[in-house]
Amino acid sequence: METVSTVAELRGHVRAWKEAGARVGVVPTMGALHEGHLSLVQAARARADRVIATVFVNPIQFDNADDLATYPRTLVEDGRLLAEAGVDLLYAPTVAQMYPPGFATRISVSGVSEGLCGGARPGHFDGVATVVCKLFMQTLAECAFFGEKDFQQVQVVRRMVTDLDLPIEIISCPTLREADGLALSSRNRRLSAAQRQVAVALPRALAACADAIATGADVATALAGVAQQLRAAGFGPVDYVELRHAASLQPLAACPPGAPARVLAAAWLGDVRLIDGMAVPVAGS
Repeated sequence: METVSTVAELRGHVRAWKEAGARVGVVPTMGALHEGHLSLVQAARARADRVIATVFVNPIQFDNADDLATYPRTLVEDGRLLAEAGVDLLYAPTVAQMYPPGFATRISVSGVSEGLCGGARPGHFDGVATVVCKLFMQTLAECAFFGEKDFQQVQVVRRMVTDLDLPIEIISCPTLREADGLALSSRNRRLSAAQRQVAVALPRALAACADAIATGADVATALAGVAQQLRAAGFGPVDYVELRHAASLQPLAACPPGAPARVLAAAWLGDVRLIDGMAVPVAGS
């Protein structure tokens, strides 16, 4: 596996692959890789002839300078893991490569970006949409792979691709979890041992809530119960606990029979913000 940091180097590889008739897939990441990222690589290898992984800590999607400064950067280890996973090319651009002097464009996706993480982190999804669009245009990939843990992000990217007629297929992959249910996340490594024990309360509360809503529980009561359980477990501020339509991300006060719905939440443990979500089971599925 070769590592490149410029668009010219990247395009040289992609041009050769496409001239040979290869289908190219891309796995965009911010590094600090874990098994969840590697599962996306495996999905890409199954659907594409050549796989590019990107590692770029995108400054314009951070609304907090301290969060950007402390985001883990482990490029050497990331490269080793990606090579072992069978990635063909690692693209690790610099900030100057992605945002050269004079860069003045932002992509804003309304609707699906509103509320949830978009409400708690103003400008976050403008930064996500902008960098993802650039990565799609730089790699010229035919398919891209994203994890469903960042569920709102997936819907923002899908909307952008549809609205801008970008020639790329977006493939979302299920959230990978630890044995106790905690969703794999690069931010987990910032948790203390005590916080890690508390963190499992998030997926457990969400799973119970999703099951309760599926069996007819009052939605507002069930959602309030999640927030209460999280605070009791030791979480700090709870940014949101909401029921949303899985495709449109419209808020749901009730769960219509058969409608694809997700319970989504974000909460803080110390200075670490964790997000997660659970699909509401559909009767008979």
